Amino acid sequence: MKFLIAIAAVLLTSLSTASTDLDTRFMQGLGDAQYQKIESETLGRPFHIFIMLPPDYDQAADQRYPTIYLLDGGNMFPLLGSYYRYLKLGEDRPDAIIVGISYGSDTFAGGNYRSSDFTAASTERDYWGGAGKFQSFLSDELLPMIEASYRSRSDRRIIFGQSLGGQFVLYTALTKPSLFWGHIASNPALHRNLPFFMEDHEQTEQAGKPSKLFVASGSLD
Repeated sequence: MKFLIAIAAVLLTSLSTASTDLDTRFMQGLGDAQYQKIESETLGRPFHIFIMLPPDYDQAADQRYPTIYLLDGGNMFPLLGSYYRYLKLGEDRPDAIIVGISYGSDTFAGGNYRSSDFTAASTERDYWGGAGKFQSFLSDELLPMIEASYRSRSDRRIIFGQSLGGQFVLYTALTKPSLFWGHIASNPALHRNLPFFMEDHEQTEQAGKPSKLFVASGSLD
């Protein structure tokens, strides 16, 4: 029994001394990722924001960069961010800032509101339909914060979303197309409110600000 207690004490000591903040600079795929927490006044809850800057950001003081905003950033930022950096090895892509927008959890109880935030209203789901308020959070709070803190080009914003995130990308492309210059919707989930996306949507924005849309659909995610 004394031997087991001693082993447990050693293990607990090892765990406590080994637990330190993760420095992503030594994880080459993510580089020196930055983190900010934003308390949304629009939605009344926090978001965890991860930012990846181009490798030469500090040396190119006069350069401004396109910025890619990733929905479901807790999952997509480490996945797509690391692949983006990998493509740089072959000079296959231009420099850009990448911003991951994360709930910090995969569950509703943990604060993940994607089923509301990313969706237009549906008669089949009473908690769907929060896309308008989430869009306001982006336009009024997050985008100004990023563009005030980093050399981000407001005329070259790109938004990426997968599944319900893809639905939000299409929602924004339909309702406020000039908010982002580029829209990438990956396997957008439209099965519960497809009629909304088949309707004509009145455009109240100033003409002459074209935006781009790319939609991908695959049977094997």
